[in-house]
Amino acid sequence: MAAYAKLHWWSNDGVRLHARDYPGDSDRVPLICLHGLTRNARDFAAFAEAHSGERRVIAVDFRGRGESGYAKDAMSYVPLTYVQDVEALLADQGIGRFAAVGTSLGGIVTMLLAGPAKGRLAGALLNDIGPEIEAAGLQRIRGYVGRGSSCPTWLHAARTIEENNRDVYPGWGLEQWLGMAKRLYRLSSGGRIVLDYDLRIAEPFRVPGAEAGPDMWGALAGLADVPVLLVRGERSDLLGEPAMARMAATLPNAERVTVAEVGHAPMLDEPVADAAIRRWLARLD
Repeated sequence: MAAYAKLHWWSNDGVRLHARDYPGDSDRVPLICLHGLTRNARDFAAFAEAHSGERRVIAVDFRGRGESGYAKDAMSYVPLTYVQDVEALLADQGIGRFAAVGTSLGGIVTMLLAGPAKGRLAGALLNDIGPEIEAAGLQRIRGYVGRGSSCPTWLHAARTIEENNRDVYPGWGLEQWLGMAKRLYRLSSGGRIVLDYDLRIAEPFRVPGAEAGPDMWGALAGLADVPVLLVRGERSDLLGEPAMARMAATLPNAERVTVAEVGHAPMLDEPVADAAIRRWLARLD
């Protein structure tokens, strides 16, 4: 595992936030990695292993996830607040130009960053997300987010995740399911394996429209002048192929890639995704 330092900073409303800071060449554009709805910075451990050293990689824990604090106001668990939290991180670290790597919710935050960070955002990777979210995927997520789950052992947690995600990663074995369990869950003080996020993140998500933001196609257009990599899982129920095609047509500097036999969302270590990421990184500098 690549070595990292723990970063802490404060949000505008007083939440202590956390990120993993993987060191790299300070002359290259750093990468700010933003995870999905119920995930955390650990999702980018393999990504950081592959790409840190060459450049700095900062994997953020959104508020209410991982080692970041939980918000007092559950209605602050929305993309526009996450944008403010990322901006606070950039200011705290004195980061000027950067590139964003956003999976699912993290991709929504990336698109919304294009406005306030114009001129500073050097590139974007949008992993299985776009301005339009498929109804089937949205319904699936609303069906599980915020529902507590605890398991007696890591093996039980892995089997639980496998049951719910077998169609997303049909080629996975036990080792991979265990790896996902250790990214999604944590060991509680009571000795149970529990989900590593504030269950109240579901409250605003269940309000129609709160899962995204205003005029997301307009937000996407803000990425028109920078290198963009669009990644989609072939089996994705969140990002449809028509939306992917429209995104590519909207962004003149975009490359699109589809990861075969994977749903929502690709892990970004698949050979076709890794090759595309390396081409995208070469364009950043």
